[in-house]
Amino acid sequence: MQTFDSSHVIDRVDQFHELQLTLRERWKTVELFDNSDADILVIPSLSLDQRELKKIEGCEHYEERLLFSLIRLRNPRTRLIYVTSMPLHPSIIDYYLQLLPGIPFSHARNRLLLLSAYDSSQKPLSQKILERPRLLERIRQALRLNKAFLTCYNATLWEAKLSVKLGVPLYAPAPELQIWGTKSGSRQIFAESNVPHPDGSGLARSADDLAEVAAELWERQPTLQRMVVKLNEGISGEGNALLDLRPISHLAPPNATHAERVATILENFQLLRFQATQETWDNFSRRIVELGAIVEAFIEGEIKRSPSVQGRITPTGEVEILSTHDQILGGPDGQIYLGCRFPADEAYRLHLQQLGLKIGKNLADKGALERYGVDFITVLKENGEWDIQAIEINLRKGGTTHPFMTLKLLTNGRYNLSTGLFYSQQGRPKYYIATDNLQKDRYQGLLPNDLMDIIAHHRLHFDSGTETGTVFHLMGCLSQFGKLGLTSIGDSLQEAEDIYNKVIKVLDAETSDKNREFSSISDYTLPITWEEGSW
Repeated sequence: MQTFDSSHVIDRVDQFHELQLTLRERWKTVELFDNSDADILVIPSLSLDQRELKKIEGCEHYEERLLFSLIRLRNPRTRLIYVTSMPLHPSIIDYYLQLLPGIPFSHARNRLLLLSAYDSSQKPLSQKILERPRLLERIRQALRLNKAFLTCYNATLWEAKLSVKLGVPLYAPAPELQIWGTKSGSRQIFAESNVPHPDGSGLARSADDLAEVAAELWERQPTLQRMVVKLNEGISGEGNALLDLRPISHLAPPNATHAERVATILENFQLLRFQATQETWDNFSRRIVELGAIVEAFIEGEIKRSPSVQGRITPTGEVEILSTHDQILGGPDGQIYLGCRFPADEAYRLHLQQLGLKIGKNLADKGALERYGVDFITVLKENGEWDIQAIEINLRKGGTTHPFMTLKLLTNGRYNLSTGLFYSQQGRPKYYIATDNLQKDRYQGLLPNDLMDIIAHHRLHFDSGTETGTVFHLMGCLSQFGKLGLTSIGDSLQEAEDIYNKVIKVLDAETSDKNREFSSISDYTLPITWEEGSW
């Protein structure tokens, strides 16, 4: 993680924080902030460790995940600038603008400025913008500085520098606060907030140190079966590995010394079960030195789920719970985020809200702003109650951000804390299932325009009348990676799942072998004759 270097021109650091304070002066309430006359500068820079980011297939297209922001143009006083590394396909932009209820397409398009750095290199987008003074100046000239704010995926030194260069406040946690979104920082917040969380360690900076804290955890819990090793700045579970203690327990029996236990673990790190498919111990051990790592007790259970709670800290310091979800996880041991269902199970969603509020207040006291999410593990106990353990904090926009914001902005509805449900303006509860990872080899080669044809022909689009249907994202991933994101919205969870499954069924049928005509150059038969101007 790139931390905020306060030694780098101290007045610039002060200027950054002074700019952030203007957010509080400008918007006294949540309603004013959400509905004001504003220029929104969206920089969807994934300013994360680039080597960890590359573990996510198609990550170069994840700048598209914040395109839900275009739905903010339903406010006729909002202007929006969206900057990307490479230009977005025009049909993708048209798709989002045509979702806007009650707003003429041309009116919304005139309030949208799309800019690109034309740079596909493996660097954060914010860095690319800072390296291009003319692009920077064009952004500045397009903004009404007294009505503008900058929103991003996550906040680092790059976003702070961009904020100062433009003179635009950043609506995100200051870079020095990003520590609370790491694995070790999350554990500290949980402890301070008296939120239940698994037994584990502090930050280790080498394989030897990691073996030391792992041995200590094993000694505290002699019957522990497995433990999770997490890179401190891993993404979507891709930086996790599982150490199974059962095959090596005979090498370190209960009467073993601490040194023997440490040696046993160190020797068997080669047996780590990595959640990222191409990961190796040689690379992982180097990453421990660079990023740090922790160990945690793996939570066992017959019936186990991974819910999350999402909140927002406003410029005035208020903490607002936005949603709860049951996450859909995959990978070798169910550690990798694939998607989510909204809302979380009614058996525990109100409890999740309470825990999320405690954590949000702690973060707000430390000065954090904007989005935060907390992941949990829940296990059904014999007495029928759910044991809830907090796992980690995401101090950024995460995988549950864009589906919920898509629902909220499209329906202009409200989240009810007393039920944990979201209601449309007509008073109907809304549900959805969403994913970033609908991926099949057979989808490769589909262009954005092909997807639009399929959506139109099979009526897969979101219907603003019934407020049900599917909203697609990550369309830029489709052709090369066969990967697509979608949010399927219904009036019940069953309806949402039916809509979701229909999309998959249609896409599978459209990419079946019989529909893959002209798959090679030899499949084309050129006409022998043709009239002038025709084929």
